[in-house]
Amino acid sequence: MNGHTLSPLLASSVIFALTYVGIFSERIHRTIVALAGAVLMIAVGGWLSFYDMEHASAAIDFDTISLLLGMMIMVGILGKTGLFSYLAVRAAQITHGSTWRLMIALGLLTTVVSMVLDNVTTIMVVAPVTLSIAELLGISPIPFLMGEAILSDTGGVATLIGDPPNVLIGSAAGLTFNDFLIHLAPIVLFAWVVTQGVLLLVFRNDLRHATDPETLAKLDARRALVDPTTAKKMLIVLGGTILLYLIHDRIGLIPGMVALIGASIGLLWIRPPIEEVMHEIHWDVLLFFICLFIIVGGLDQAGVLGLIAHAITGLTAHGILIAALIVMWGGALLSAVVDNIPFTMAMIPIIAGLGTSGVAVGPLWWALALGVGFGGNGTPIGSTANVVTVSLSERTDTPITFRTWVHSGSISAFACLVVGSIALIIAMKLGLM
Repeated sequence: MNGHTLSPLLASSVIFALTYVGIFSERIHRTIVALAGAVLMIAVGGWLSFYDMEHASAAIDFDTISLLLGMMIMVGILGKTGLFSYLAVRAAQITHGSTWRLMIALGLLTTVVSMVLDNVTTIMVVAPVTLSIAELLGISPIPFLMGEAILSDTGGVATLIGDPPNVLIGSAAGLTFNDFLIHLAPIVLFAWVVTQGVLLLVFRNDLRHATDPETLAKLDARRALVDPTTAKKMLIVLGGTILLYLIHDRIGLIPGMVALIGASIGLLWIRPPIEEVMHEIHWDVLLFFICLFIIVGGLDQAGVLGLIAHAITGLTAHGILIAALIVMWGGALLSAVVDNIPFTMAMIPIIAGLGTSGVAVGPLWWALALGVGFGGNGTPIGSTANVVTVSLSERTDTPITFRTWVHSGSISAFACLVVGSIALIIAMKLGLM
């Protein structure tokens, strides 16, 4: 490899590494670090002729940005109605103030919803209710928020539409909704049980608090709902948006556009003060993702992701089972630090190419889906849902730190991957994959 070819690889890798060290150190806000990294990637890319503004614009996933923006607007309008406080009181009363039961109930709800909706939408709807519950009970929201983010990532692996990489894999491999349910849903079920157990163990000290059931029984949930008329209108809008999500691919709409349609209808129908709506939008999160897409785009354009993907799939010479396990674990490790969508896109043509050369690549597709889905739990920037969850926690007295996330998220991710590995081995030995 000559010096000219090596320079983009080395330069993009160094910029990427420096940016992530800055993000993980938490000394400077992650959005500022990401912006500096994105600017540096474009500047150096232009100097070395491998990346420019046009490439950077193409690297931004505007579907994700639109999805985030639309959901933030709808959730912001709903939040002003007191609906989340109402639901918080009801949930606390149903679980009789038991933090253990509450965590399991919220985790199960999040997992099921994330199987039919994308993870970001799930978190944007469930997390505000969780924050209200924590405030009501006087407990830390961290265990519940982290559990929801981690379990939404886990649950999304089970279906074709639950996780963006699954959509890409299903399209490239010709896999149907039922294929994903048959092959991955049983694995996700076991992974959910293990992950929930890990979370309850890790946060056992935080979950010892319990509220007196008699005190909860005296609370009037209806008084928390300050604007029931607007709440009903926005629930109709949200319900229509969810229905659109379920059929968006059949009518040629991307998820981001569905979210913007819902937000637009809500704004036109409710007509809230625009200043209040703008205040509810997490602009730092949107900018952070734009910058992250630009940085990873530079890494991809320099050939780094392709090089890693080739190295991983090159191990098929050692047998398809070994290759599947390496694709899963390799994909998981990279998805913990790189957005899983660009990595999935880099892996797809390589696995597809192996298929045309006579290799039985079926297990590799499932291994890739499991790896990029479960691996995102490892760090607070491993998935879009994680970043949104961390951002929401920053509006509380106990924000989620990188150290806190890695302490529980990495254990959960490892546990899921162990379950996935055992399932892959058994399924391939029995000829089920």
